[in-house]
Amino acid sequence: MDRCVVLVDAGYLLGAAASLLAGEPSRSRITVDHPAIVAGLRERAELETGQPLLRIYWFDGAPDRVPQPEHRRLRVMPRVTVRLGALTRTDGRWAQKGVDAAMHAELSELARNRACSDVVLVTGDGDLLPGMMSAKEHGVAVHLWAVQAADGDYNQSEDLVAEADERRVLDREWITRAIRAREIAVACAPLTPRPEIAAILSAPLPESSSAESVKAPSPAKNGSASSEHAAIGGKGVVPTPKDLAGLGRTQAASQAAPNATLRWSSEKGMVASETAPDLGLPTLALLTSAEQRWADREEDITTVSGDPFEVGQVFARRWIARLADPSQLQLLSTEYPRIPHRIDGELLRYAARFGLLAHKDDQIDEHDRYAIRAGFWREVDARTVAEHAPAAE
Repeated sequence: MDRCVVLVDAGYLLGAAASLLAGEPSRSRITVDHPAIVAGLRERAELETGQPLLRIYWFDGAPDRVPQPEHRRLRVMPRVTVRLGALTRTDGRWAQKGVDAAMHAELSELARNRACSDVVLVTGDGDLLPGMMSAKEHGVAVHLWAVQAADGDYNQSEDLVAEADERRVLDREWITRAIRAREIAVACAPLTPRPEIAAILSAPLPESSSAESVKAPSPAKNGSASSEHAAIGGKGVVPTPKDLAGLGRTQAASQAAPNATLRWSSEKGMVASETAPDLGLPTLALLTSAEQRWADREEDITTVSGDPFEVGQVFARRWIARLADPSQLQLLSTEYPRIPHRIDGELLRYAARFGLLAHKDDQIDEHDRYAIRAGFWREVDARTVAEHAPAAE
Protein backbone atom coordinates (compact mmCIF):
# COMPACT_ATOMS: atom_id res chain seq x y z
CA MET A 1 0.00 0.00 0.00
CA ASP A 2 1.57 3.28 -1.13
CA ARG A 3 1.07 5.31 2.02
CA CYS A 4 3.28 6.48 4.85
CA VAL A 5 2.80 6.15 8.61
CA VAL A 6 4.54 8.16 11.34
CA LEU A 7 5.25 6.59 14.74
CA VAL A 8 6.24 9.16 17.38
CA ASP A 9 7.84 8.37 20.72
CA ALA A 10 6.60 11.50 22.52
CA GLY A 11 8.96 10.96 25.43
CA TYR A 12 11.93 11.09 23.08
CA LEU A 13 10.65 13.91 20.86
CA LEU A 14 9.60 16.28 23.64
CA GLY A 15 12.39 15.33 26.06
CA ALA A 16 15.05 15.93 23.41
CA ALA A 17 13.35 19.18 22.38
CA ALA A 18 13.36 20.34 26.02
CA SER A 19 17.08 19.53 26.28
CA LEU A 20 17.74 21.48 23.10
CA LEU A 21 15.66 24.54 23.94
CA ALA A 22 15.66 24.69 27.75
CA GLY A 23 18.84 22.86 28.71
CA GLU A 24 17.17 19.96 30.53
CA PRO A 25 14.91 17.09 29.41
CA SER A 26 11.94 18.02 31.60
CA ARG A 27 8.83 18.48 29.48
CA SER A 28 7.52 21.00 31.99
CA ARG A 29 10.15 23.41 30.64
CA ILE A 30 8.53 23.67 27.20
CA THR A 31 5.18 24.58 25.69
CA VAL A 32 3.94 22.60 22.71
CA ASP A 33 1.60 23.73 19.93
CA HIS A 34 0.16 20.30 19.18
CA PRO A 35 -1.75 21.22 15.99
CA ALA A 36 1.44 22.79 14.64
CA ILE A 37 3.63 19.80 15.44
CA VAL A 38 1.12 17.36 13.91
CA ALA A 39 0.90 19.50 10.77
CA GLY A 40 4.70 19.70 10.61
CA LEU A 41 5.12 15.93 10.96
CA ARG A 42 2.55 15.27 8.26
CA GLU A 43 4.00 17.79 5.81
CA ARG A 44 7.56 16.56 6.24
CA ALA A 45 6.63 12.87 6.11
CA GLU A 46 4.70 13.26 2.86
CA LEU A 47 7.50 15.35 1.35
CA GLU A 48 10.34 12.97 2.24
CA THR A 49 8.55 9.69 1.52
CA GLY A 50 6.64 10.90 -1.54
CA GLN A 51 3.53 9.12 -0.19
CA PRO A 52 0.27 10.42 1.30
CA LEU A 53 -0.12 10.05 5.05
CA LEU A 54 -2.22 7.23 6.42
CA ARG A 55 -1.90 8.06 10.09
CA ILE A 56 0.30 9.49 12.87
CA TYR A 57 0.62 7.27 15.93
CA TRP A 58 1.52 9.21 19.09
CA PHE A 59 2.99 6.99 21.82
CA ASP A 60 3.30 8.40 25.32
CA GLY A 61 3.08 7.51 28.99
CA ALA A 62 0.42 8.62 31.48
CA PRO A 63 -0.33 7.75 35.12
CA ASP A 64 -2.57 4.67 35.06
CA ARG A 65 -2.83 5.23 31.29
CA VAL A 66 -5.38 8.01 31.93
CA PRO A 67 -5.24 10.56 29.06
CA GLN A 68 -3.76 13.88 30.12
CA PRO A 69 -4.82 17.26 28.63
CA GLU A 70 -2.30 17.05 25.79
CA HIS A 71 -3.49 13.54 24.90
CA ARG A 72 -7.08 14.76 24.80
CA ARG A 73 -6.09 17.48 22.36
CA LEU A 74 -4.17 15.08 20.16
CA ARG A 75 -6.59 12.18 19.94
CA VAL A 76 -9.38 14.26 18.36
CA MET A 77 -7.13 15.60 15.60
CA PRO A 78 -7.56 14.16 12.08
CA ARG A 79 -5.24 11.23 11.23
CA VAL A 80 -3.84 11.05 14.80
CA THR A 81 -4.08 7.98 17.05
CA VAL A 82 -2.84 8.13 20.64
CA ARG A 83 -1.43 5.03 22.32
CA LEU A 84 -0.68 5.28 26.03
CA GLY A 85 1.68 3.30 28.21
CA ALA A 86 2.04 3.60 31.95
CA LEU A 87 3.97 6.38 33.65
CA THR A 88 5.56 5.36 36.94
CA ARG A 89 7.71 7.18 39.47
CA THR A 90 10.85 5.46 40.76
CA ASP A 91 13.51 7.08 42.94
CA GLY A 92 11.99 10.48 42.28
CA ARG A 93 12.06 10.10 38.48
CA TRP A 94 9.23 9.42 36.04
CA ALA A 95 9.65 6.51 33.64
CA GLN A 96 7.50 5.17 30.80
CA LYS A 97 6.45 1.54 30.84
CA GLY A 98 5.04 -0.30 27.85
CA VAL A 99 5.59 2.46 25.28
CA ASP A 100 8.44 0.69 23.45
CA ALA A 101 6.48 -2.58 23.38
CA ALA A 102 3.42 -0.80 21.96
CA MET A 103 5.52 0.87 19.24
CA HIS A 104 7.17 -2.45 18.38
CA ALA A 105 3.79 -4.21 18.10
CA GLU A 106 2.27 -1.43 15.95
CA LEU A 107 5.28 -1.29 13.64
CA SER A 108 5.30 -5.07 13.13
CA GLU A 109 1.53 -5.21 12.56
CA LEU A 110 1.58 -2.41 9.97
CA ALA A 111 4.38 -4.07 8.06
CA ARG A 112 2.85 -7.57 8.25
CA ASN A 113 -0.49 -6.34 6.93
CA ARG A 114 1.19 -4.23 4.23
CA ALA A 115 -0.76 -1.20 5.48
CA CYS A 116 1.94 1.19 4.26
CA SER A 117 5.02 1.40 2.08
CA ASP A 118 7.01 3.77 4.30
CA VAL A 119 7.27 4.15 8.07
CA VAL A 120 8.76 7.20 9.78
CA LEU A 121 10.09 6.54 13.29
CA VAL A 122 10.69 9.49 15.62
CA THR A 123 12.57 7.73 18.40
CA GLY A 124 16.01 7.02 19.75
CA ASP A 125 15.40 3.77 21.64
CA GLY A 126 17.38 0.74 20.52
CA ASP A 127 14.60 -1.56 21.80
CA LEU A 128 12.80 -0.90 18.51
CA LEU A 129 15.57 -2.52 16.50
CA PRO A 130 13.79 -5.92 16.14
CA GLY A 131 10.62 -4.17 14.98
CA MET A 132 12.57 -2.10 12.48
CA MET A 133 14.24 -5.23 11.08
CA SER A 134 10.89 -7.03 10.84
CA ALA A 135 9.35 -4.12 8.94
CA LYS A 136 12.20 -4.10 6.45
CA GLU A 137 11.80 -7.83 5.85
CA HIS A 138 8.17 -7.17 4.86
CA GLY A 139 9.25 -4.63 2.26
CA VAL A 140 8.63 -1.43 4.23
CA ALA A 141 11.09 1.44 3.89
CA VAL A 142 12.06 2.73 7.35
CA HIS A 143 12.87 6.42 7.86
CA LEU A 144 14.48 7.34 11.18
CA TRP A 145 14.19 10.92 12.41
CA ALA A 146 16.31 12.38 15.20
CA VAL A 147 15.91 15.57 17.20
CA GLN A 148 18.95 17.81 17.03
CA ALA A 149 20.93 17.01 20.16
CA ALA A 150 21.85 19.63 22.72
CA ASP A 151 25.59 20.40 22.92
CA GLY A 152 26.36 17.79 20.29
CA ASP A 153 25.25 14.85 22.49
CA TYR A 154 24.20 11.71 20.62
CA ASN A 155 20.57 10.91 21.45
CA GLN A 156 19.82 7.84 19.28
CA SER A 157 20.83 4.21 19.34
CA GLU A 158 23.69 3.61 16.90
CA ASP A 159 22.11 0.28 15.98
CA LEU A 160 18.90 2.05 14.93
CA VAL A 161 20.86 4.53 12.87
CA ALA A 162 22.77 1.74 11.14
CA GLU A 163 19.61 -0.26 10.33
CA ALA A 164 17.44 2.63 9.05
CA ASP A 165 16.94 3.06 5.29
CA GLU A 166 16.89 6.85 5.56
CA ARG A 167 17.80 9.20 8.39
CA ARG A 168 16.94 12.86 8.90
CA VAL A 169 17.42 15.35 11.73
CA LEU A 170 14.68 17.64 13.05
CA ASP A 171 16.81 20.71 13.65
CA ARG A 172 16.25 23.66 15.96
CA GLU A 173 14.52 25.68 13.24
CA TRP A 174 11.97 22.92 12.64
CA ILE A 175 11.45 22.25 16.34
CA THR A 176 10.80 25.91 17.22
CA ARG A 177 7.91 26.13 14.77
CA ALA A 178 5.81 24.23 17.30
CA ILE A 179 7.78 24.08 20.56
CA ARG A 180 9.03 26.91 22.75
CA ALA A 181 10.99 27.08 25.99
CA ARG A 182 8.61 27.98 28.77
CA GLU A 183 9.17 31.31 30.47
CA ILE A 184 9.04 31.15 34.25
CA ALA A 185 6.38 33.64 35.26
CA VAL A 186 3.59 34.18 37.73
CA ALA A 187 0.59 32.24 36.52
CA CYS A 188 -2.67 33.77 35.41
CA ALA A 189 -3.34 37.12 37.07
CA PRO A 190 -7.12 37.72 37.15
CA LEU A 191 -8.77 40.74 35.57
CA THR A 192 -9.42 42.18 39.00
CA PRO A 193 -6.30 40.95 40.81
CA ARG A 194 -6.92 38.70 43.74
CA PRO A 195 -3.53 38.58 45.49
CA GLU A 196 -4.47 35.43 47.41
CA ILE A 197 -5.04 33.41 44.24
CA ALA A 198 -1.90 34.78 42.59
CA ALA A 199 0.10 33.79 45.66
CA ILE A 200 -1.29 30.27 45.60
CA LEU A 201 -0.53 29.70 41.93
CA SER A 202 2.95 31.20 42.03
CA ALA A 203 4.16 29.62 45.28
CA PRO A 204 5.91 26.23 45.29
CA LEU A 205 4.04 23.20 46.50
CA PRO A 206 4.48 22.42 50.20
CA GLU A 207 6.83 19.60 51.06
CA SER A 208 4.59 18.39 53.86
CA SER A 209 1.57 16.18 53.32
CA SER A 210 -1.81 17.62 52.33
CA ALA A 211 -3.19 16.64 55.71
CA GLU A 212 -0.59 18.80 57.41
CA SER A 213 -1.22 21.67 55.03
CA VAL A 214 -4.79 22.12 56.29
CA LYS A 215 -3.91 21.83 59.97
CA ALA A 216 -4.96 24.83 62.04
CA PRO A 217 -2.10 27.29 62.54
CA SER A 218 -0.61 27.47 65.99
CA PRO A 219 -1.94 30.41 68.00
CA ALA A 220 0.40 33.34 68.41
CA LYS A 221 2.13 33.78 71.71
CA ASN A 222 0.24 36.95 72.46
CA GLY A 223 -3.07 35.39 71.35
CA SER A 224 -3.83 37.99 68.72
CA ALA A 225 -5.27 37.07 65.34
CA SER A 226 -3.08 39.64 63.60
CA SER A 227 0.08 37.98 64.94
CA GLU A 228 -1.20 34.59 63.87
CA HIS A 229 -1.84 35.71 60.32
CA ALA A 230 1.38 37.67 59.98
CA ALA A 231 3.19 34.45 59.19
CA ILE A 232 0.82 33.59 56.34
CA GLY A 233 2.26 33.83 52.86
CA GLY A 234 5.86 33.64 54.04
CA LYS A 235 8.45 32.79 51.46
CA GLY A 236 8.06 29.23 50.18
CA VAL A 237 4.72 28.67 51.98
CA VAL A 238 1.48 27.99 50.12
CA PRO A 239 -1.48 29.60 51.95
CA THR A 240 -4.26 27.14 52.72
CA PRO A 241 -7.96 27.99 52.27
CA LYS A 242 -8.11 28.38 56.05
CA ASP A 243 -5.33 30.96 55.90
CA LEU A 244 -7.16 32.90 53.20
CA ALA A 245 -10.45 32.87 55.04
CA GLY A 246 -8.71 33.91 58.24
CA LEU A 247 -7.37 37.03 56.55
CA GLY A 248 -10.90 38.35 56.21
CA ARG A 249 -12.14 37.53 59.72
CA THR A 250 -12.49 39.89 62.60
CA GLN A 251 -10.41 39.22 65.66
CA ALA A 252 -13.52 38.25 67.61
CA ALA A 253 -14.60 35.72 65.01
CA SER A 254 -11.13 34.21 64.91
CA GLN A 255 -11.10 33.80 68.67
CA ALA A 256 -14.61 32.34 68.64
CA ALA A 257 -13.64 29.44 66.35
CA PRO A 258 -9.85 29.11 66.46
CA ASN A 259 -9.82 25.46 65.41
CA ALA A 260 -12.48 25.48 62.70
CA THR A 261 -11.51 23.49 59.63
CA LEU A 262 -11.95 25.58 56.49
CA ARG A 263 -12.26 24.09 53.04
CA TRP A 264 -13.32 25.73 49.80
CA SER A 265 -15.49 22.70 49.18
CA SER A 266 -17.51 23.25 52.34
CA GLU A 267 -20.02 25.79 53.58
CA LYS A 268 -18.91 25.17 57.17
CA GLY A 269 -16.12 26.85 59.03
CA MET A 270 -16.09 30.07 57.01
CA VAL A 271 -17.93 31.85 59.83
CA ALA A 272 -17.76 31.59 63.60
CA SER A 273 -20.82 29.37 63.85
CA GLU A 274 -20.85 25.75 62.73
CA THR A 275 -23.66 26.29 60.24
CA ALA A 276 -23.76 28.59 57.24
CA PRO A 277 -26.86 29.90 55.48
CA ASP A 278 -27.98 28.12 52.33
CA LEU A 279 -27.48 30.51 49.42
CA GLY A 280 -30.04 28.67 47.35
CA LEU A 281 -27.83 28.72 44.24
CA PRO A 282 -28.70 26.03 41.67
CA THR A 283 -26.15 23.49 40.48
CA LEU A 284 -25.10 23.35 36.85
CA ALA A 285 -26.91 20.03 36.45
CA LEU A 286 -30.22 21.66 37.40
CA LEU A 287 -29.64 24.45 34.88
CA THR A 288 -28.69 22.14 32.00
CA SER A 289 -31.10 20.61 29.51
CA ALA A 290 -30.56 17.26 27.81
CA GLU A 291 -29.56 19.01 24.58
CA GLN A 292 -27.10 21.24 26.41
CA ARG A 293 -25.66 18.24 28.23
CA TRP A 294 -24.90 16.54 24.92
CA ALA A 295 -23.35 19.73 23.50
CA ASP A 296 -21.26 20.16 26.67
CA ARG A 297 -19.90 16.65 26.36
CA GLU A 298 -19.04 17.23 22.73
CA GLU A 299 -17.17 20.42 23.64
CA ASP A 300 -15.35 18.62 26.46
CA ILE A 301 -14.12 15.93 24.09
CA THR A 302 -13.16 18.11 21.14
CA THR A 303 -12.23 21.53 22.55
CA VAL A 304 -11.46 21.61 26.28
CA SER A 305 -7.84 20.66 26.88
CA GLY A 306 -8.24 19.70 30.52
CA ASP A 307 -5.87 22.32 31.92
CA PRO A 308 -7.08 22.84 35.53
CA PHE A 309 -7.45 26.61 35.21
CA GLU A 310 -9.36 26.22 31.93
CA VAL A 311 -11.65 23.57 33.44
CA GLY A 312 -12.71 26.01 36.16
CA GLN A 313 -13.38 28.70 33.57
CA VAL A 314 -15.48 26.43 31.33
CA PHE A 315 -17.60 25.24 34.25
CA ALA A 316 -18.19 28.80 35.50
CA ARG A 317 -18.98 30.08 32.00
CA ARG A 318 -21.70 27.46 31.52
CA TRP A 319 -23.16 28.02 34.99
CA ILE A 320 -23.30 31.80 34.56
CA ALA A 321 -24.78 31.63 31.04
CA ARG A 322 -27.66 29.44 32.22
CA LEU A 323 -28.66 31.42 35.30
CA ALA A 324 -32.20 32.72 35.00
CA ASP A 325 -31.68 35.32 37.72
CA PRO A 326 -28.57 37.55 37.21
CA SER A 327 -28.66 38.57 40.87
CA GLN A 328 -27.53 35.05 41.76
CA LEU A 329 -24.17 35.78 40.16
CA GLN A 330 -23.76 38.82 42.40
CA LEU A 331 -24.72 36.70 45.40
CA LEU A 332 -22.02 34.18 44.55
CA SER A 333 -19.41 36.88 44.02
CA THR A 334 -19.94 38.21 47.54
CA GLU A 335 -19.07 34.80 48.97
CA TYR A 336 -15.48 34.77 47.65
CA PRO A 337 -13.34 32.72 48.28
CA ARG A 338 -16.00 30.19 49.27
CA ILE A 339 -17.72 28.21 46.53
CA PRO A 340 -20.96 26.72 47.90
CA HIS A 341 -20.56 23.08 48.75
CA ARG A 342 -22.85 21.57 46.12
CA ILE A 343 -21.46 23.69 43.29
CA ASP A 344 -17.89 23.11 44.36
CA GLY A 345 -18.38 19.35 44.57
CA GLU A 346 -19.94 19.39 41.10
CA LEU A 347 -16.97 21.44 39.83
CA LEU A 348 -14.45 18.91 41.16
CA ARG A 349 -16.40 15.97 39.74
CA TYR A 350 -16.41 17.72 36.38
CA ALA A 351 -12.64 18.25 36.63
CA ALA A 352 -12.14 14.54 37.33
CA ARG A 353 -13.31 13.76 33.78
CA PHE A 354 -10.10 15.26 32.44
CA GLY A 355 -7.67 12.92 34.17
CA LEU A 356 -6.91 15.33 37.00
CA LEU A 357 -7.33 12.69 39.71
CA ALA A 358 -4.12 11.60 41.41
CA HIS A 359 -3.71 7.92 40.56
CA LYS A 360 -2.94 6.77 44.10
CA ASP A 361 -5.87 7.94 46.19
CA ASP A 362 -8.38 9.27 43.64
CA GLN A 363 -7.98 12.81 44.92
CA ILE A 364 -7.33 15.87 42.80
CA ASP A 365 -3.86 17.26 43.40
CA GLU A 366 -3.91 20.20 45.83
CA HIS A 367 -2.22 22.57 43.38
CA ASP A 368 -4.72 21.57 40.66
CA ARG A 369 -7.62 22.24 43.02
CA TYR A 370 -6.30 25.75 43.61
CA ALA A 371 -6.00 26.29 39.85
CA ILE A 372 -9.51 24.90 39.15
CA ARG A 373 -11.08 27.26 41.64
CA ALA A 374 -8.92 30.16 40.51
CA GLY A 375 -10.21 29.59 36.96
CA PHE A 376 -13.77 29.53 38.29
CA TRP A 377 -13.30 32.86 40.07
CA ARG A 378 -11.53 34.39 37.06
CA GLU A 379 -14.62 33.73 34.97
CA VAL A 380 -16.92 35.06 37.68
CA ASP A 381 -14.76 38.19 37.86
CA ALA A 382 -14.86 38.65 34.09
CA ARG A 383 -18.65 38.32 33.90
CA THR A 384 -19.23 40.54 36.93
CA VAL A 385 -16.98 43.28 35.49
CA ALA A 386 -18.71 42.99 32.10
CA GLU A 387 -22.17 43.42 33.64
CA HIS A 388 -21.11 46.56 35.49
CA ALA A 389 -19.11 48.14 32.68
CA PRO A 390 -20.61 51.45 31.47
CA ALA A 391 -22.36 51.21 28.14
CA ALA A 392 -20.59 52.84 25.19
CA GLU A 393 -22.20 56.05 24.04
